[in-house]
Amino acid sequence: MNRPYQICTHCVMDTSDPDIVFDADGVCNHCHSYRTMAKPLIDRANSGAAQADLDRVVARIKREGQGKDYDCVIGLSGGVDSTYVALKVKELGLRPLAVHFDSGWNSELAVSNIENIVKKLDIDLMTFVVDWEEMRSLQLAFLRSSVANCDTPTDHAFLAVLYKTASRIGVRNLVTGTNFATEFILPKAWGYSPADLVHLRAIHRRFGETPLRQYPTLGFFRRYLYYPVLRGIHTVRILNYMPFVKDRVKEEITERLGWRDYGGKHHESVFTRFFQTCYLPRKFGYDKRRAHLASLVVSGQLGRDDAIAELARPPIDEETLKSDCAFVAKKLGISDGEMAAILDSPGKSYREYPTEELLYKTKDRIWGAIKRMRGITTARI
Repeated sequence: MNRPYQICTHCVMDTSDPDIVFDADGVCNHCHSYRTMAKPLIDRANSGAAQADLDRVVARIKREGQGKDYDCVIGLSGGVDSTYVALKVKELGLRPLAVHFDSGWNSELAVSNIENIVKKLDIDLMTFVVDWEEMRSLQLAFLRSSVANCDTPTDHAFLAVLYKTASRIGVRNLVTGTNFATEFILPKAWGYSPADLVHLRAIHRRFGETPLRQYPTLGFFRRYLYYPVLRGIHTVRILNYMPFVKDRVKEEITERLGWRDYGGKHHESVFTRFFQTCYLPRKFGYDKRRAHLASLVVSGQLGRDDAIAELARPPIDEETLKSDCAFVAKKLGISDGEMAAILDSPGKSYREYPTEELLYKTKDRIWGAIKRMRGITTARI
């Protein structure tokens, strides 16, 4: 049964998130979670109170990297967050190795941004080029499965490559651009975690065409036991220790690094642009801009009325939308007719395919219990 439409009175999240809950004042659960879990950390970063914590983290990274060519690994996509991470780690005196995962869908602008960044910051770059036939098979399998998160093949492999690279060169710190200020809100119903290797393999077994022999994978125990416990590899979300205002960051990286804007969040990838502006809105009615803008609203970076005005506009112009759909179909080797059938068929829940969701929930419950014992109420930095 469809519920009546409702939009949060504080941010812009609405009932396109089927799990959203509103209080008596019409404020949604995402806003309440932000105030409890993220706002204290963001306020601490904005006030400069987190600087001492950042100094300790940087000192640890330098200490653990002594005698090695690099002391950290950073992912580099050419987007805002990863570009700013590259700039900041250099300013902090770290010696990063930048890793780029080439999924076969880079826009020319993303490639240009990456080249400028590594040249101007004098950072070594390692590019992992995926086996295209395997990637094509996997992406096509996810499209044919009709689940929401069809960007799983890229997201999963990117993280796997980061961990494998760090392990191979003996580096213990992955510095990422994940941040609360611009990314805190994202409904779980809009897409299952790309980390679940069982889910990925199950969908590929059912719909894939090419065996996965070279595609990089990262299983649950390898990620949460082998790498952190046995290899001592940490993930550092460095942007959560400092003020991170999106518009100011864009101005800074444009001025200092010659960075050029590519449009929407994560639109440096043509497939991700298609996924966010065509696949999700047309098949599920999800507009990921809503979550991105809601994060900016609750963090005070954007007015609610401005966010609503932005959402009233199409996510992308009609010409680019049609061009992207045709390009993705051609590159994946399917007809325009099959692409239309994929887009117009009913969406499916990820739970219609095998997952390790219970294992991940158990991990989260254990971590939650540990946090409660320690009196921690905020999210993990």
